[in-house]
Amino acid sequence: MSKRNIVVIGASAGGVYALKEFVDLLPADFSGSIFVVQHMAADALSSLPEILNFRGKLKACHPVDGDPIRSGRIFVAPPDHHLLIEKGRILVKKGPKENRFRPSIDALFRSAAYNYGPRVIGIVLTGLLNDGTSGMWTVKRLGGVSIIQQPQEALYPSMPESVRENVEVDYAVPIADLAPLLVELVAQEVDPRPSLSSVEDQSIATEIKIAEEEMDQAMKFFKEGQLTALTCPECHGSLVSIQEGGLVRYRCHTGHAFTAGSLLSGVNHTIEESLWNAIRALEELIMILNKLGQVQQDKGDLASAQSYFDRAAKVQERVDKIRPLVFE
Repeated sequence: MSKRNIVVIGASAGGVYALKEFVDLLPADFSGSIFVVQHMAADALSSLPEILNFRGKLKACHPVDGDPIRSGRIFVAPPDHHLLIEKGRILVKKGPKENRFRPSIDALFRSAAYNYGPRVIGIVLTGLLNDGTSGMWTVKRLGGVSIIQQPQEALYPSMPESVRENVEVDYAVPIADLAPLLVELVAQEVDPRPSLSSVEDQSIATEIKIAEEEMDQAMKFFKEGQLTALTCPECHGSLVSIQEGGLVRYRCHTGHAFTAGSLLSGVNHTIEESLWNAIRALEELIMILNKLGQVQQDKGDLASAQSYFDRAAKVQERVDKIRPLVFE
């Protein structure tokens, strides 16, 4: 029988510290293949593989699209690219963002679960919001093992807490206990993969294809979802809802995907951005009005000058009302 040897790890804020401690405790003969998504800025130069190589005994690297899966290796998602898994090989793609992130933890977990089922061990570490919850739901649905970092130990407990609230968690452990637990789990033989309905199987497969940049699949998925009145904070397209157990997610026709929590965060960001744009435009209007007033004043037309200055003052009143809204 097959062994549990596909380990997928998701981390966000505080994740580098947790990952350094984790790899330091992994034995050199660890037989599993480890895949890591650590949230980072899209334009960042990631040195995470070098950091993990310095601390641990297993070789870590940024894989290239099409690289074979190798045991005893750590594969780290490159910045601004999804890390996905197919049978026997690794995919590095630039599909639509999920939960406003690329790389996405959900996308990695979903692809691993779909292709390797019960052989997958999913691990969610410290981080904000809830990327990883949907992916872990798929890991469990297809017979894998779910592990979270103990939320009380995590620097940012939101991600592991979200998994615990929405998915049946098998283990909640401190980082110090994670490596020994994995050594035990990868030695276990696994049961057959649970069966899926044709609809559920197709839904998961389609979402993986979207992450792989097959954008015709996004429109197909959109047509099959439940249309909502909400719009995507990334591209402003309409959103359809997706139900995974007690978890509700959303996806637009261009492929962007959100949990309810990440959608709320995205909408809040859009509102703040819109308010700042309004303030900027109004302040530019004030500068133009004051400039025109000064021109008229220099020409001796004091009535016209005062008219411009009065209009500028009224616009300033609007700015003063809007600015406090940004900080609420």
